[in-house]
Amino acid sequence: MSTSPFNSRVAPMPHDDATAPVLHYAHDAAGTPPCAASRTARLRSLDAAHVWHPFTQMRDWMDSEPCIIDAADGNHLIDTDGNRYLDGVSSLWTNVHGHRHPHIDEAIRRQLDRVAHSTLLGLGGTPSIELAARLTAIAPAGLTRVFYSDSGSTAVEAALKIAFQYHRQAPEGDARRTRVMAFSNAYHGDTIGSVSLGGMSLFHGIYGPLLFDPVRAPAPHCYRCPANLRPETCGMACLDEVERLMRHHGHELCAVVVEPLVQGAAGMLVQPRGWLRGLRDLCDRHGVFMVADEVAVGFGKTGTMFACEQEGVVPDMLCLAKGITGGYLPLAATLVTEHIHDGFLGGYADFRTFFHGHTYTGNALACAAALASLDVFEEERTLETLRPRIERLATLLAPLNDLPHVGDIRRVGVMTGIELVADRETRTPYRPEERIGHRVTLEARRRGVIVRPLGDVMVLMPPLSITETELETLVHTVRGAIIAVTEHGADGGLWTKRPDGPDNPDRASTPDTPDGARTGETVA
Repeated sequence: MSTSPFNSRVAPMPHDDATAPVLHYAHDAAGTPPCAASRTARLRSLDAAHVWHPFTQMRDWMDSEPCIIDAADGNHLIDTDGNRYLDGVSSLWTNVHGHRHPHIDEAIRRQLDRVAHSTLLGLGGTPSIELAARLTAIAPAGLTRVFYSDSGSTAVEAALKIAFQYHRQAPEGDARRTRVMAFSNAYHGDTIGSVSLGGMSLFHGIYGPLLFDPVRAPAPHCYRCPANLRPETCGMACLDEVERLMRHHGHELCAVVVEPLVQGAAGMLVQPRGWLRGLRDLCDRHGVFMVADEVAVGFGKTGTMFACEQEGVVPDMLCLAKGITGGYLPLAATLVTEHIHDGFLGGYADFRTFFHGHTYTGNALACAAALASLDVFEEERTLETLRPRIERLATLLAPLNDLPHVGDIRRVGVMTGIELVADRETRTPYRPEERIGHRVTLEARRRGVIVRPLGDVMVLMPPLSITETELETLVHTVRGAIIAVTEHGADGGLWTKRPDGPDNPDRASTPDTPDGARTGETVA
């Protein structure tokens, strides 16, 4: 069991077993105090009138009754009606030690009593200095310099510019190296450089005229291999194609940017063992900087502090964000080697300076939170105590392979993707208009668990502080929601709340079956 300080003060959520009804949480005003109901209605109205949500079709959003998070406690979120939800995606892959962790809370309060922010342009800052030393001490050996920014996108953007500028000015640079290799299904963020690297046409296709053209290499996708090969016999043919591209383009590449072990936003696509090591060897052979984007996979989510460790890989640059502050505040870092840093040294009139930065670079509050998070990793032996819970997660997930519409389960550490398909035998996906992943998400939320899909891939990525009991709640609740939607036609309230909404050819009301029952309890 976890040694998290939350274990003694957060009541476990109700959960189902293989046969028992799944409990869910009611969200109707009938069980909500009038003052809370009116407050919720007011906030929903203001939200619909003024807030533009990311990655969200706002027409649908404005017609819905969204859950509005008002507070948090440990591994749970609490809405404006007092309902509690297990945070099954660590608040978009950021939260590490649970919400309102006392040590991190106190560190931020202490820093507030000193200074909330000062610039790093021409000044140093105590927390940013201390954090840089801590990060380089735990990062793969040789990454000795830290450049701060404020998001995963900006961490990657900085790495791109560093690699490009290095080869334009360093004594060992090669001015022919102006291109970058990126991978199919890649996602590195939403700024222009990061989007240029992206390999997901749904997100990035419309911006084509704004982007630079990378050398695009195939990434492993063993469940839907574009070459129709099988992982046990293919001999990593996708890496062979990377090698071919390197032979052809290696002389013009300044960097290869990769998400180590798992392509998260692509649907938790897991690389076969040895692929990352092979990519590092190819970079060395062709003199190309390897940029490891560990924004999603870093800080324990794969079971080690950094994913690269699992294949003994030391990148030339390491991009960090999301979990760096324990999920508290925006902060990012791009770690580089001394060799790269030296390529920017020179006299003032040489103009070798890295002319790049952000207003809130190295923000004191964020750095204080990050330092406190690293303290918690050490004091609570987070990675060590996580191992049995990772094993327990694997055990809990195994029975889901028997569900008729679960095509594939992909997992590294606590990062999990459950791909739902219309037909297991043919691996035929559902039609987009059926919105299966979204409906499962809504159905899970009715049962007290927050998850978020990537298309029809259900993503589970809980905080590292999750207990075994909470893991059982997470997996069993998602299982029940999958059954209710894929086998019984439940919509999670998607269409029942929108009678004038789009027609669904397979629409059906939630049946009175154990896994689709509406006999939950309200948590006030």
